[in-house]
Amino acid sequence: MDFHPLRPTKWSDRLAFDVALTLEGSGEPLADVLQRHKITSSEILEFNADPVFLKKVDHFRTEVREKGITFKLKARAQAEELLTTSWLLIHDPAVSPAVKADLIKSTVKWAGLEPKDTPQEQAGGGVKITINLGSRPEDARTIDITPESSLDDTTDEPEQALSYDV
Repeated sequence: MDFHPLRPTKWSDRLAFDVALTLEGSGEPLADVLQRHKITSSEILEFNADPVFLKKVDHFRTEVREKGITFKLKARAQAEELLTTSWLLIHDPAVSPAVKADLIKSTVKWAGLEPKDTPQEQAGGGVKITINLGSRPEDARTIDITPESSLDDTTDEPEQALSYDV
């Protein structure tokens, strides 16, 4: 198996997944797994001494036992492998900027790093009004209006108080 500079280990998550399937009786024979991943028996023995590899195989075995072989589990294992391809495409000068931008956006989304839409109450709410009183930018006036909530003693409903700066 080739050591890839983007992978911190010589084994992939896909190999750990395939070994887990074999150990659970749901996958190919080990000889076929080794051949497909282009690794030798001595290399799999080395990986078997790696506690991180063993932990990953154990994790996949638990998932297979508890949830069965689900489409989502297979897709997740495949997606992790495809991140390497995505990384290579993003850094390839021959790839168009539009493709790179889409890959970057997708990676940020998958990682859960997109900015969250906060409810208006938490975001502060408010209204911003700009009135142009002439053709020059300095003639424009901006009014920021932000609601301030307070409880009225008699109605128990929020009362809106508006404040603004001119």
